[in-house]
Amino acid sequence: MSDQQTPPGSVPRPADIQARIDTAVQQLPGDYAPRTRHVNGGELPGDHEHAHPLAPAGSRPNYANRLLLAASPYLRQHAHNPVDWRPWGQEALREAKALNRPVFLSVGYATCHWCHVMEHESFEDLAIAERMNSLYVPVKVDREERPDVDTVYMAAVQAMTGQGGWPMSVWLWPIFAADGALEGLPYFAGTYFPPHDGHRGMRRGFFSILEQLSDVCQRDLPRVLESGEQVAEAIRRHLVGVAPGLQLPELQAVDAAVSEVALSYDAIHGGRNWAPKFPSSMPIRLLLRHWHRTGETRSREMALHTLRRMAMGGIRDHVGGGWHRYSTDGRWFAPHFEKMLYDQGLIGLALVDAVRVAPEPLLTDALAETLDGMLRTLRNADGAFCAATDADSEGAEGRYFLWTIEELHATLGDDDGAWAAGICAATARGTFEGSNIFLLDRLPTAEEWPRLKRVRERLRATQVTREAPLRDDKVLTAWNGLAISALARGYQALPEPRWLDAATTAMTYLLTHLVRDGRLLRARLGDEATIPAFLDDHAALIQALLDLFEVTHDFQWLRQALHWQEAQDRLFLSDDGRGYLATAADAETVVARARPEQDGAEPSGNSVAAHNLVRLAGLTGQARWRQAAELQLQAFEPLLAKRPGALAELLLAVEAHAGMRQIVLVAPTGQGMAALQPFLDALRATWQPNAVVLAIDEREIAAQLAIAPILEGRVAVNGQPTAYVCRDGACDLPTTDPGIFAQQLSAKRNVQ
Repeated sequence: MSDQQTPPGSVPRPADIQARIDTAVQQLPGDYAPRTRHVNGGELPGDHEHAHPLAPAGSRPNYANRLLLAASPYLRQHAHNPVDWRPWGQEALREAKALNRPVFLSVGYATCHWCHVMEHESFEDLAIAERMNSLYVPVKVDREERPDVDTVYMAAVQAMTGQGGWPMSVWLWPIFAADGALEGLPYFAGTYFPPHDGHRGMRRGFFSILEQLSDVCQRDLPRVLESGEQVAEAIRRHLVGVAPGLQLPELQAVDAAVSEVALSYDAIHGGRNWAPKFPSSMPIRLLLRHWHRTGETRSREMALHTLRRMAMGGIRDHVGGGWHRYSTDGRWFAPHFEKMLYDQGLIGLALVDAVRVAPEPLLTDALAETLDGMLRTLRNADGAFCAATDADSEGAEGRYFLWTIEELHATLGDDDGAWAAGICAATARGTFEGSNIFLLDRLPTAEEWPRLKRVRERLRATQVTREAPLRDDKVLTAWNGLAISALARGYQALPEPRWLDAATTAMTYLLTHLVRDGRLLRARLGDEATIPAFLDDHAALIQALLDLFEVTHDFQWLRQALHWQEAQDRLFLSDDGRGYLATAADAETVVARARPEQDGAEPSGNSVAAHNLVRLAGLTGQARWRQAAELQLQAFEPLLAKRPGALAELLLAVEAHAGMRQIVLVAPTGQGMAALQPFLDALRATWQPNAVVLAIDEREIAAQLAIAPILEGRVAVNGQPTAYVCRDGACDLPTTDPGIFAQQLSAKRNVQ
């Protein structure tokens, strides 16, 4: 277009690419607010930062690059930078090879605060953009769309610096791999860099580093390649991990992991005794299972006290519902305000278990507000769940979530305003950057809970009139799987039909819109879904299908789980059957195929897969799934022996395998689930963390025997609803009495 400027220092684009970009610019709506300060042929005032990341609506961007053609919100955030960004792929690597230049790889995500800072400071700076465009091929990656690229190059960052994070900044040299494709050899890496020397107290700035690292490639490329290959080899060793084992891990690994947690436990505030505090650092579900098996009350109290402190703290969004990403301090007070869908799902699952153990008002309220908050803020019009919301709005972090004393009184009136200010310890000066985080400074009394609910609803009505944080509308299969699991299990704990309806709607969306030609896909935005799914997508989907099956007793979900488990085995299983690889056998190889063996903010795909296989073995009674589960557990026995805390989620599978209880409920022919309600009520009244449940009408058994041989011989005794409780192939006598069934459930088994 005539009003578009050439990015400073950039090389001419291919004509077809330029034509597509021009067309995309022409199609921008008239009220479009570009995310850039370079508009209308000039530059907005404010040096490297301005009060709002978006230019005024109707502004025309000076620059547009290939990222305008992408679907990812994160990539599109950078579409109008003066940096001439490319998306990841062979095309960018071939261009770098042809130009004899390095690639500068920047990896982040749409709601990443420091990614935004580096964008405004450096990627919007014309002088820095000129250096990047003239010396490098700049490439942007959304880590949530391409976890394979993120995992590999994060390993490079950690190998070179000893730490990691986002934005991730990696310098690559293009080389040919064994299969003839190009790959990027990392030779320098870091995270956030300030724009210039001395800025933010750092000696070297991004501008200087760009020049230095380009110069070293021109002067001494052999040394760069040697250094890069050493890093790549270290990455390969790291990603392949510990050699698979041949023995099943024992429950002592769980005990050892719990002991590790106890050593670093914060007895005052809960969680680990450090800051910042991430919810994922405390394996709540494992601690509760350890207590259930051993009777060790400290495990129970570490789990429940942590959740109580979190549920009262600022890390929880007490107004809108749900959870912020982490607490910047050691007492769950001041959060980093972005919200991630996976946190809502994982904390929701932990709260489900906690409510089954201790159905107290604070925890039940936190569970209900977590699930309803997810529906309010992250659910899209089609019933699927979006990836995240940003920390920033109105040019400031947390503005959407903060309240001054005056705002509390204006919204609530003087009486409720004063009460709300008291319960959240708000002050006129503010508890966070001149304003106040709404939290619970004390536990409400029984009489105060209704008042708190009323106050929250009125504050929410005001909050939604504010400028909301950016929402990353990507639908990620793995994260939706976690959300569906939390909703389905939440319905088990606190039967709210809207949660189960939301879970089934979201699952239907995934199976309709994120499957193409029989292949599961990673992400969808609008009408676009092209990236093949990774291991964690398959594993989380299967887990969600199993959760839906156990809650609804609809065998379509079990059949789908078995279908996708077979697909996962075909695409991701290692050659020896011990452990899965993160990327499919036919996917692009980025330096190495990783075998995930550590849980982080999200559980490892291998951890979730192990638990799925244990559950499939119990639900079907098929030996093939039991054997597959045991091979999966054996794969990680050496790592569990050395570092049991690295795979706390996989230890859920170890617990389940050792203490599996199979429950089959049979309704007399034609009576359906309603006839089984007394048994289902007895089941709900007792927490069975390692049980699998099949409930079926007697006339449907013959049709399901092929996938669930465990149903063989199960009948409705004397034409009455009947319960069968089994452990390791040994079954109690079938009973038609819900009271006896409850006794069977409460009987403890000595598993050590």
